[in-house]
Amino acid sequence: MIFFICRLVDYPICFTFVLIIRMNMKKVIQSVFFLAIPFLIFQGCGSREIKKETSINGSLKMSIMKENWGKVDNKDVFLYSLKNKNGIVVKITNYGGIITSILVPDAKGKMGDIVLGYDSLKGYLTTTPYFGAIVGRYANRIAKGTFKLEKKVYKLAINNGNNSLHGGLKGFDKVVWDAQEINDSTGAGLVLTYTSADGEEGYPGNLIVTVTYLLNPFNELKITIEARTDKLTPVNLCNHTYFNLREADTNVLGHRLRINADHYTMVNDELIPTGELRPVKGTPMDFTGFHSIGERINKVKGGYDHNYILIKKDKELSLAATIEDLISGREVSVFTTQPGVQFYSGNFLDGTIKGKGGKVYKQHYGMCLETQHFPDSPNQPAFPNTILRPGEKFKEVTVYKFGMKKK
Repeated sequence: MIFFICRLVDYPICFTFVLIIRMNMKKVIQSVFFLAIPFLIFQGCGSREIKKETSINGSLKMSIMKENWGKVDNKDVFLYSLKNKNGIVVKITNYGGIITSILVPDAKGKMGDIVLGYDSLKGYLTTTPYFGAIVGRYANRIAKGTFKLEKKVYKLAINNGNNSLHGGLKGFDKVVWDAQEINDSTGAGLVLTYTSADGEEGYPGNLIVTVTYLLNPFNELKITIEARTDKLTPVNLCNHTYFNLREADTNVLGHRLRINADHYTMVNDELIPTGELRPVKGTPMDFTGFHSIGERINKVKGGYDHNYILIKKDKELSLAATIEDLISGREVSVFTTQPGVQFYSGNFLDGTIKGKGGKVYKQHYGMCLETQHFPDSPNQPAFPNTILRPGEKFKEVTVYKFGMKKK
């Protein structure tokens, strides 16, 4: 009985032995009971943190920690911390499926956060540029917020000039997802599920979406997105993380970027594709070899916000892009099964947002590599298909691999 109570309150067992020596058994039980009361009261108050740990092959330890982060729409919101044996930590919330933090070492071994975001849930409930979120039902833009399916015209919520962006006024980035933890031989992870109702933001069909985040021992974060529908509907889902390998202490214009693409989709002034697939060769859009982001950005009207057509075989998981920072030594490689990647250079960040640690996010203080299907595909029959049919399964995989720049 004594050992059970002592273990419950996490007191050393030796403390119990001392009591046994100095007091009779009855007094021991009474003493430990009263010592346990304030501990149990404390445990019932505030946020509760749960830690699970597993060992892979006896040595590769992965862990998950869960804490209360607040409520949205009367639903509980949690923050999950995934950690691998190398000390890399990825934090994700079930609100919007948002990656709130990625901690990786620099060349000197100092850990630092390489993504933009907020310290608390409150920041994500204000106007935010999709920091770290899962965006959908249709990532990127649909021209004039309309498309036609089987002779029926659908009208979507307009939230970006004359167009619909990232799913509308309340896309997948603004809902609470159901969450289930993973901790097994493959790594530490989180399975998020959300059902988008027929007619939500104007889209047809009930769409069941599952997003699996998995951090493995090899410093890779794998994101698997799956969806099923009961009616024809456009689907384009992706993660919208903003990277800054210098921990947002300065802009990303000094970051070096390589994209495995020799064409991009030409856009009009509203960033809607014209249908032209333009070669990158000989232009400021060419990142087939490493270039610093700021090297030619002044030659690109408004900065980079373009869909690159990846060089790949259909649906293979292949290298899409690599970003590296010579100062910190950090590097992120992006692999995907998706046909395109939207390179966005943080053009609309304007210094009005104060993020983690009070850092002000000025123009170009973050960059995105949004793996995706092409913008406005429902209205562009020549683009890869984005219409999901009943009985089919949407499945796309993206992997972020964290490493060091090789000297």
